[in-house]
Amino acid sequence: MQVSTYTHSIRLLPRLLSLLFSHCVDQVFGSADDVLYISSYDNAILFGVPVLYFILFCFVRLYACIGSTLPLVATPLLADVVRMDTAAAEPAVMDRERLTAEMAFRDTSIVIKIRRRLPDFLQSINLKYVKLGLGYTTIPTAYLLVPLLFSALAATIRLDRILVTTPARLSIDPATGLGSAAVALVLLAAYYLKRPRPVYLVEFACYKPDDEHKISKEAFLEMTDCTGAFTKESLDFQTKITTRSGLGDETYLPPGIQARPPRLCMAEARLEAEAVMFGCLDALFEATGVDPRRDVGILIVNCSLFNPTPSLASMIVNRYRMREDVKSFNLGGMGCSAGLISIDLAKDLLQANPNSYAVVLSTENITLNWYFGNDRSMLLSNCIFRMGGAAVLLSNRRADAGRAKYRLVHAVRTHKGADDSCYGCVYQREDGRGAVGVSLARELMAVAGDALKTNITTLGPLVLPLSEQLKFLASLVGRRVLRLRGVRPYIPDFRRAFEHFCVHAGGRAVLEEIQKNLGLGSTDMEPSRSALHRFGNTSSSSLWYELAYAEAKGRVRRGSRVWQIGFGSGFKCNSAVWRALRDVPPVHQGSRGRCNPWADCVDRYPVKGQA
Repeated sequence: MQVSTYTHSIRLLPRLLSLLFSHCVDQVFGSADDVLYISSYDNAILFGVPVLYFILFCFVRLYACIGSTLPLVATPLLADVVRMDTAAAEPAVMDRERLTAEMAFRDTSIVIKIRRRLPDFLQSINLKYVKLGLGYTTIPTAYLLVPLLFSALAATIRLDRILVTTPARLSIDPATGLGSAAVALVLLAAYYLKRPRPVYLVEFACYKPDDEHKISKEAFLEMTDCTGAFTKESLDFQTKITTRSGLGDETYLPPGIQARPPRLCMAEARLEAEAVMFGCLDALFEATGVDPRRDVGILIVNCSLFNPTPSLASMIVNRYRMREDVKSFNLGGMGCSAGLISIDLAKDLLQANPNSYAVVLSTENITLNWYFGNDRSMLLSNCIFRMGGAAVLLSNRRADAGRAKYRLVHAVRTHKGADDSCYGCVYQREDGRGAVGVSLARELMAVAGDALKTNITTLGPLVLPLSEQLKFLASLVGRRVLRLRGVRPYIPDFRRAFEHFCVHAGGRAVLEEIQKNLGLGSTDMEPSRSALHRFGNTSSSSLWYELAYAEAKGRVRRGSRVWQIGFGSGFKCNSAVWRALRDVPPVHQGSRGRCNPWADCVDRYPVKGQA
């Protein structure tokens, strides 16, 4: 992005600076008998130019915000020094910053250029060098406020003399006063009408399959052996992965896979999808009292690997006889992070559709995606993915603020698909014998770490307290500017920004790596590990099983901040930040107990030795 703004008001700048300097010197060092006389021309400079600067500042900032997907706080405070050459207007080179700015004087005009750059995240896969995002606290055009502040200071210093010597100049006639009041009212009304609508999470429901679909690790390995599709080496490999995966003995698989022989067909896949989707939606509508036939205006369904015709969204519209103008979306192929992508999409739609309910349903269908081959990279998904789904009810109605559980604060999305290694680390393909499966590359952990680092560089300055950002600044200055030895990179303490962490339960190794890099404790990772143990990797819905765990334990209090982190193919890393609007009591049996899958088993967790 490049913005060039020209203003001829700079012609008044020499006169302004000279006047301000003389006024300040006179105020500080002048005698008590000095009397300042301000001409009409000086008044125009003293008060008009700051106004022009302020208007220029607002327009440049507005243009930058509209043209960029970065948040408003989007200029690195912790960036390297920006060199500004007024003679040659040489552009500043800043390879590790998202936005760069340069200012040059040409003739009688001021030129402000804002250029967007991508950060260099190839130095390390660790999360210790979160340089860019932690300093996003202002914008380059803030430098335009410096003359404004100086002029306001000079005017304030001599205000007493101005009041004594020129009282008539400060008088306002009735017409001007009424006009100013009218303009102020119009601006306030425009702000009220155009301000972002809050997005509330009214309720969510996670699907809990029937007990007949439970499968233990031993039963899973026995079922795998009985298929006759795997070699001894592949069976040994699956045994090793299953034992170390972090899954327990009460996860669920659909009946089509557990059948002897397996029934892997479109009909069974539809039955699995209907059971999951309708199960959690029935519980959601019962708990909230929302009538899907007339109340739901937005429907978003995400399922990565199963996309029948008609779509899953159409199946829901048909089942609940939703209204004809419902805005339905069916997202496919977006991996385990698609749940937060759906939340972000719903947020944008709710901004454009007032007084609406949005339903987001996240699930994965594994009946038609079970791999019967011997490629080790494709056998991993068999060992960790299990049956599950979640439905979320969002609202932008002010009337729902009292009963809603959470308010969406931030949604940050990161896509690393431009890099070939990131794009291919989770890939659906055929093996040498034509069997279709999802391949997980060995570089997956490194790619996930890099994507997470990119994501939190944007999220960090939005959520971290100022003290953490200052500590990071001190560490950065010591290492990069002063070249001090022994100064270690400072890892921000995200526990000061969030009370609850919901990390995608992709596997035990993924959770351990994230815990290490973010410096989290065992209690912080307890919801993720418990969800992995009890329900397995349920893809994009796993984040809601984890939040349901925190609710079932009675740990969510009013004002609590929740960080959801999702990873998925592409490669993508997405974050959502929620703030609790009320205390969420522990779950009990009943309508709300149906929404929470932990109602009858949360007392058994955390499992001893789980951490």
